[in-house]
Amino acid sequence: MKRRDFSALGLAALAGSSAWAQGGPVEGKHYKRLGNPVPTTPGKIEVIEFFWYGCPHCYALEPMLREWVKQLPADVAFRRIHVGFRPNIKPHQKLFLTLEALGKSEELQGRVFEAFHRERVDVEEDKDMLALAVRLGVDQAKFAAMYNSFAINGKMATSNKLSEAYNIDGVPALGIAGRFWTSPSMVGAAGMSEQDMGMRALQVTNALIQGVRNGKL
Repeated sequence: MKRRDFSALGLAALAGSSAWAQGGPVEGKHYKRLGNPVPTTPGKIEVIEFFWYGCPHCYALEPMLREWVKQLPADVAFRRIHVGFRPNIKPHQKLFLTLEALGKSEELQGRVFEAFHRERVDVEEDKDMLALAVRLGVDQAKFAAMYNSFAINGKMATSNKLSEAYNIDGVPALGIAGRFWTSPSMVGAAGMSEQDMGMRALQVTNALIQGVRNGKL
């Protein structure tokens, strides 16, 4: 979903399939290089998923991404950043950061997506986040205390700064090694399914990881 229009559900299918067929991802078409690299996890090739719980394209990517993460080699570190592009999704961002701080984010990631996209629960305000957390089995007092803490506000600011450093203006997107980013919409072509776009984005990510590992990028 684009920063400028989270209400638009269409996924832009960008051209580039011919370049892909000629031998691997192409800078500027299938991924972008950051002008200013950002700090990453020391000693690791870091991959960051930028996402939003309410994004249907993030929901479509999630099953593939989860399987991909299970197969990552030891030199790759993966983490998620929930974007906070607009005021009305900041409660969603706080929900993720609170679950993460409580050690529950990965355990409940799929269930939160299901609540948003299949069960259609009302999740727009702070009170809705608390109700959802309790529904998912999180201790109410612990969740409320963390959700309303200065620590979470600080984490929100850090997440937003990282999104800006990567020049992320839509989700889902994948940041690689503090130097590159790609996304399903960037690598997709007209007529491709969301699943194919997602798989191609992960293929580009694999190629960039390998290039960084080999010192070729």
